[in-house]
Amino acid sequence: MNAPSPQPLRMGDAYNPDCPTRHVLDRIGDKWAVLVLLTLKDGPVRFNDLRRRIGAISQKMLSQTLKSLERDGLVSRAAFPTVPVTVEYRLTPLAGGLIGILDQITRWAEAHVGVIMASRRAHDGDTALAA
Repeated sequence: MNAPSPQPLRMGDAYNPDCPTRHVLDRIGDKWAVLVLLTLKDGPVRFNDLRRRIGAISQKMLSQTLKSLERDGLVSRAAFPTVPVTVEYRLTPLAGGLIGILDQITRWAEAHVGVIMASRRAHDGDTALAA
């Protein structure tokens, strides 16, 4: 008996774990990717400067995040023949449209952080009372 043929993958079906759109959303929804992209919005930044500005990110995680963003075409890497080698990262034109959206999300978070923190405290208090 023949197995049924798999359903063709529909582009834009972000609820399907194999959908390319979902993979893009996973990348741009990653906290480190968002912070790297926002840090690069004002121009090129060297690796150690990125790490200092972002804070609390390990060298390994920053390196992995930059490689992923470069692979996705959102960040470009330029190496200069100095001793030691100087490496700068910058946003690509593709990332330009995303930065405006990330800025809006950041402004929303900043405007609502007080309400969200109060909600967390209330929820955590309710949870502690229920236990």
